[in-house]
Amino acid sequence: MGRHAPLNPNTTGPKRNGQDSPAQISPAGLVWIAPDTPLDALYLHLPFCFHKCHYCDFYSVVEAVSALDDGQRDFTDALIAEITCRSKQAPPSHAGLKTLFAGGGTPTYLRPALWQRLLRALTDTGWLGPGTAEFTVEANPETVTLELMQRLVAGGVNRVSIGAQSFDRDALKALERWHDPDSVPRAVRACRNAGITNLSLDLIFAIPGQTLEMLDRDLDALLALEPTHLSTYGLTYEPNTPLTAKLRVGQVQRAEEDLERQMYELVLTKLEAAGFEHYEISNWAKAGPTDHRCQHNLAYWHNRDWLGVGPSAASHVQGHRWRNAPNLTRYIQDAPTPPIIDHEVLPPPARFGELLMLGLRLREGIDHDWFSHHPQCKPYQRETAQELTDLGLLGVTDGRLQLTRKGLFVGDAVIAKLM
Repeated sequence: MGRHAPLNPNTTGPKRNGQDSPAQISPAGLVWIAPDTPLDALYLHLPFCFHKCHYCDFYSVVEAVSALDDGQRDFTDALIAEITCRSKQAPPSHAGLKTLFAGGGTPTYLRPALWQRLLRALTDTGWLGPGTAEFTVEANPETVTLELMQRLVAGGVNRVSIGAQSFDRDALKALERWHDPDSVPRAVRACRNAGITNLSLDLIFAIPGQTLEMLDRDLDALLALEPTHLSTYGLTYEPNTPLTAKLRVGQVQRAEEDLERQMYELVLTKLEAAGFEHYEISNWAKAGPTDHRCQHNLAYWHNRDWLGVGPSAASHVQGHRWRNAPNLTRYIQDAPTPPIIDHEVLPPPARFGELLMLGLRLREGIDHDWFSHHPQCKPYQRETAQELTDLGLLGVTDGRLQLTRKGLFVGDAVIAKLM
């Protein structure tokens, strides 16, 4: 779960203070935002999980169902308090924000009655309004019920992202995913019966022990559910996760590089043939008259302004980045102004690099003239871009500098060379 979570800053950069700063640290630790700040998106982090998947590095709190009553209620109270505080500080327009996204954790682990309270608060504060085009909730298939989906739809949710990851029991076991493959189609049916037509499914490949044939079957099962959006990720071994610890001591074997390349090629070929638009390195939207790209994630990739609420949620407002501390106890105790960490203001060279990195992840790429004439673009970056173009890893189409199909297979390395 949670692979749609916003980018989190890793370092604390220089802080800008003074009257001209659109966001400043208050004595209580809250970053104050100017009332006229045109926020585009809201991210809500709901940290509860009934099990921690071994590859996941997002902040979550594992709670047994019997222990959830007070914890979920207290968390919901604190989350609503933060939302209310933020809405008074920077009132949204009458139409509400363009997009909202609830990630985690497992957002669908929150009890339906508490979800109802949360949705009412989002509406009452104006964050959720008639102009909100997309409200996504991430879901674990085992926690999707018709009752919950009906409450979400009644409260304004119109998009659900389900973490399928695989339909093979051995692959799920390797990931320590505690769901039955049959629960994925059940969850999809529950969503559709409640009125959700915009459905995204997540799939992971290059899982230890996974073969090309296993991935092919996974893709067939995925496409049979007729989603409108797909996210397909090569498994990454994040620091400080149980999966990486297993890799370190030889309990699991990383997929060979050549096999992972073949798997990515299979994903590209099969999803293109099924009528999906590959609009970002790992993301696909069903082609047609309706735009099924994830509008919330596009706000991240286009580096627009968004606000994050909940423990560990990251925010980006007019060049300022910060993150709520990843501590549920402190989040509840300090409501409505949770402690923040990693506040930074990126200097111009870093902002240029970030725009470059994010833009090249998108298949549309970046404006070539913007790149080559940008005051922060260094001569070595122009030279490197030309070298990568000569190697066939980058190309220019209709004035846009983009990763080529060949470049997609080494996209991270291509982008890193330009930074």
